[in-house]
Amino acid sequence: MSDCLFCKIIAGDIPSGKVYEDDTVFAFNDIHPKAPTHVLVIPKTHIPTLADAEDPVFLGAFMEKVNHVANDVLKLEAGYRVVINVREGGGQEVFHLHAHILGDTSGKTKLPF
Repeated sequence: MSDCLFCKIIAGDIPSGKVYEDDTVFAFNDIHPKAPTHVLVIPKTHIPTLADAEDPVFLGAFMEKVNHVANDVLKLEAGYRVVINVREGGGQEVFHLHAHILGDTSGKTKLPF
């Protein structure tokens, strides 16, 4: 989608702090972090919200990628939180499905929420 911020990040038109990328997802550091580690994982397929993602196979594969980024890439062994905001009333600001991974690689910070 030409006017989508996250599609532009995937295309390389907007710089990002890339953390991980494969054929199906792109992960990068949030520019307004809410935790010591705050990474967004976005599918390369444009889907506006979680409510628009109707394919359970896609959703399962997406969550497996979120798990891979959190555990294998970020090494958040002490734990982490995954948040998906849905629609404006749920706090979604960019209308491209994305999961927030929030944690602390040191394991010393307890998330405040």
